[in-house]
Amino acid sequence: MQSRPSNSLRNMVPLHFRGVPRRSRLLAVAFFCACLIFLLPRTDLGVASTLGFFFFGPDFSGGYGSKASGVDILQFIDPLIGTTNGGHVFPGATLPYGMAKAVADTRSPGENAAGFVSDDAPIIGFSHLHDSGTGGAASLGNFPLFVHPGCPADDFAKCDYSVNTRGTDRVQGSAFASPGYFSVNMTNSVRAEMTTTEHTALYRFTFPGTETVNVTVSEDVAAEVPYSPLLLLDLVDLSNSRSAGRIQVYPESGRIVGDGAFAPSFGQGRYTAYFCADFRGAAIRNSGTFSTNVAKTEPKVLDSASGVPLGYGSTGAWLHFERPANDSLLARVGLSFISSEQACQNAEREVPDFSFGAVEDRARDIWREKLSVIEVDATGVSEELQTTFWSGLYRSLLSPQNYTGENQLWNSTEPYFDSFYCIWDSFRAQHPLLTIIDPEAQTQMVRALIDIYRHEEKLPDCRMSFSKGFTQGGSNADIVIADAFVKNLTENIDWKTAYEAVVSDAEEEPQQWGIHGRGNLESWHKLGWIPYDDHDTIGSGPMSRTISRGVEYAYDDFCIALLADGLGRPEDAAKYYRRGGNWVNYWNPDQRDVYRDEAGEVVQTSFAGFMQPRLLNGSFRYHNTRTCSPIYNTHACYFDTGYDTYEGSPWLYSFFVPQNMASLIKLMGGPKRFVERLTFFHTSGLSYMGNEQGFLPTYQFHHAGRPGLSSFWLHSYIPSLFNATVNGIPGNDDCAMGAFSAFAMMGFFPVAGQDVYLLTPPFFPEVRIRAKQEGKWAVIRIKNFDPAANAAGGRAGAIYIQSARLDGRRYSRNWISHDFFVTGGVLEFVVGERESSWGTRPDEVPPSYPTWEDKEEETNGRKEAEDAVPTLDRDIFDGGRGRGGDEGDDLRH
Repeated sequence: MQSRPSNSLRNMVPLHFRGVPRRSRLLAVAFFCACLIFLLPRTDLGVASTLGFFFFGPDFSGGYGSKASGVDILQFIDPLIGTTNGGHVFPGATLPYGMAKAVADTRSPGENAAGFVSDDAPIIGFSHLHDSGTGGAASLGNFPLFVHPGCPADDFAKCDYSVNTRGTDRVQGSAFASPGYFSVNMTNSVRAEMTTTEHTALYRFTFPGTETVNVTVSEDVAAEVPYSPLLLLDLVDLSNSRSAGRIQVYPESGRIVGDGAFAPSFGQGRYTAYFCADFRGAAIRNSGTFSTNVAKTEPKVLDSASGVPLGYGSTGAWLHFERPANDSLLARVGLSFISSEQACQNAEREVPDFSFGAVEDRARDIWREKLSVIEVDATGVSEELQTTFWSGLYRSLLSPQNYTGENQLWNSTEPYFDSFYCIWDSFRAQHPLLTIIDPEAQTQMVRALIDIYRHEEKLPDCRMSFSKGFTQGGSNADIVIADAFVKNLTENIDWKTAYEAVVSDAEEEPQQWGIHGRGNLESWHKLGWIPYDDHDTIGSGPMSRTISRGVEYAYDDFCIALLADGLGRPEDAAKYYRRGGNWVNYWNPDQRDVYRDEAGEVVQTSFAGFMQPRLLNGSFRYHNTRTCSPIYNTHACYFDTGYDTYEGSPWLYSFFVPQNMASLIKLMGGPKRFVERLTFFHTSGLSYMGNEQGFLPTYQFHHAGRPGLSSFWLHSYIPSLFNATVNGIPGNDDCAMGAFSAFAMMGFFPVAGQDVYLLTPPFFPEVRIRAKQEGKWAVIRIKNFDPAANAAGGRAGAIYIQSARLDGRRYSRNWISHDFFVTGGVLEFVVGERESSWGTRPDEVPPSYPTWEDKEEETNGRKEAEDAVPTLDRDIFDGGRGRGGDEGDDLRH
């Protein structure tokens, strides 16, 4: 999108040069620039940017998405993407990792997990706390406001108060969202706008200003009511989980304060939330409280703790106003998880003057600054793709939520983040993305995880609303911590306690391993697998997901080994490297892929060897290889449904060996056969990109020396599944869907827990990422960018890397290390329309790690055994460990 040129360039022309004829001036400038191209030193900015740097100084960024370029990147962010089709995205007003999240809530059962859905359901309120992208039940949505422009017969008792009856249709197409702002018009003539600070939501409700207002009093029946707004505040949440609470309205000032105890949406426990609401814009006529649809002027206080019954469902307070002088009301709602007093303090400190414009401007400035670490040259890239990219980045910064200073469970000087929802989803893409673009926030999140361990004796795998969420697979906070370690996020991280925490996951089974830690550890340690018929004598949890938990436990242990190795604990490293090989114990080489076709005939493909459940006696138990794939029993495998995989099939989980892809490829018949199998996975309908486990298999062609096929499938999924429509993500977001599309479009993807990023051509001519080293940028550039490469379907244009150069030197590996994003540099690709030999050799693929015994054998010939845990033969680890290329001295390590 082009911006209008300004007069600033003309004003920089020297006065004595302005008198020269325009044509002569242009010829002179052209000649001068041509000379500069040859005379100026080569920089990582490229020619155009170098010239801009020369003329305009260090703030110049050419055609990139930054303030210096005159293009406001916020125009390419659409928070409404993913607000239908199961995306569960929060589209309202908030700050990066913000606690306050304000949006209109809709009556959309099963879809309104984040409050608002882009459908036809009525609006039931405007609430201030939400999660984004969750796959569970509706989350938060506490203390909604609702506004009537007037009541029938000007009688407050005749307005609708209950959440079951007050729902009002929106004006279709009126919803608008941008970073820090949300608005929507309702058919009762009210326009609602909202913006936020860290702990406070600010609303502006606008009215038409007529003597009477047309409102709906029942289905398909409208009536004229006197214009005299009534505003109510309800103690409900989206899932109607409140069990206690208090609310008080002060008739003179109109302040409403209160609290409630609620249930989390995907876990165990309860939490208490507090609010403090103030209003400006009109005189108060009357006030009171309500329960369901019965409103009274007395009492002014409802408190379950003092014996005044609140009842269940809608209960709250109301204010009836005179006509607003400017036909608008402002509502400021401070929030806290400590007390109503702290909620009031938050509101008064953050929004002292009720200035809606100032709060919105600040929010937008904060978002611009947060996203300024990335710049793109969008020449030839459609507005839709730019919107897909920037909106994905934006969503990656919505959660976890920064509740520092609001921790109701313990006092600590450490940061506290909540809404790790869930790490099973986010470890794969979101947290590695934050490590690059916001290492300070990611460091604080790691410290928060460690502090949770200090006070609750286990790391969470899922956590929301100060409650323990259900563990979906392994103890994947171990991977987040290891990822931070191998990428040197060290500032104020207590690695001693961090290591103690991950070892606790690996060694100490809790009584309730369904909410934290791991289960079946006795068999895991002794046998090397989780038996389907295991007798767990230590703890309890859903005896399901033995395959998916097993391959995740193995990778968790491998990541612990990396941490142990780096912390100088060789004996621990040996143990956990070995356990990292336990995935092979699930491999049944004889298991075939068998299914019934549409005619009911039994069909067997040519693929053999899959992850399968094991029994205590070591024998395999059959699990249909396609169960829980998109083409067979899609929704059968959940937390407690008894199957051996979680939200995916054995086809999918048979690819999850990130620590040792060389061994897996060998078991699958070698690189050629592996590529055939992975291609079949993507072409047959077995792959599902709506769940985060589908991300890595899109890139695993790299490990078999076919990085071009990874690029092919990325272009097949973007923009067909990831795009700029309201249903533009294939599954619930969890902040990870946005991270995946952002990585893909920037040209690299992490193997979480390892110092490895898999390389593909970016979707832009150039991407610039601010490096950790001050003043440096990591630049990824396509020398001969082809706009046709971004066509849907992935079959057109130049999408295959032909050659690469890193800081001017030939680079042949199909992966790169984190050092590139620390020290900066320029990685330049030449692309073509056909696959090339680039990145295809065994020493050019990502590393594949041997067991500890193999490492010892290679270094000193010694080999130790451990408790009869099975290991693979040494020759299976022979491929893909090379870290060099044709010109090792030219490669960045």
